Amino acid sequence: MTVPPGRRERKKAATRQKIADTALRLFLERGYDAVGIREVAAEADVAVTTLFSHFASKEALVFEQDEDFEQRLTRAVTGRAPREPLMPALRREIHVLVGHCTGEGADPVWRMIDGSPALREYEESMRLRHAESLATAIAADPGPARTPTACRTIARFVIDAYALARGAADPQAAVDEIFEMIEAAWAASGTA
Repeated sequence: MTVPPGRRERKKAATRQKIADTALRLFLERGYDAVGIREVAAEADVAVTTLFSHFASKEALVFEQDEDFEQRLTRAVTGRAPREPLMPALRREIHVLVGHCTGEGADPVWRMIDGSPALREYEESMRLRHAESLATAIAADPGPARTPTACRTIARFVIDAYALARGAADPQAAVDEIFEMIEAAWAASGTA
């Protein structure tokens, strides 16, 4: 049974969300490069040190759900039902993540990210980190053994599926199309 978070954890989460929402609003209103950390902290009515206790960098403010996404991807592997195949579980999770990141109001955020070299670089490093975490979870899976290279490759494919589908005309159909290829690669990696 999951214990609900205590008052302190709820307050910390609310402060974190307030900072992230404030930063995103300011970035979208005035441009990412035109807004400083001190301005975000002042507008959110927190100290700069409080902001940095929740977010490691200015770029992290834009990708405030980064940790949650990474955990969701690894849980798709580690938390699936016994005997449930790996790829359908990952496909379902990527569908959810793509749905979240292509939902209403997402376009201005992605235009901002695409227009900022610092944000694009941060996103790329985040994707590489997610791929490494996912590869570790896949390698530890009790299913049929795969080489470390196969696990890392499939993890990268899954992370790239998210990025590619997000930019497609029909993101959900793109996830399915990409996963057909990923599933074929996964099946082939087990026959070596």
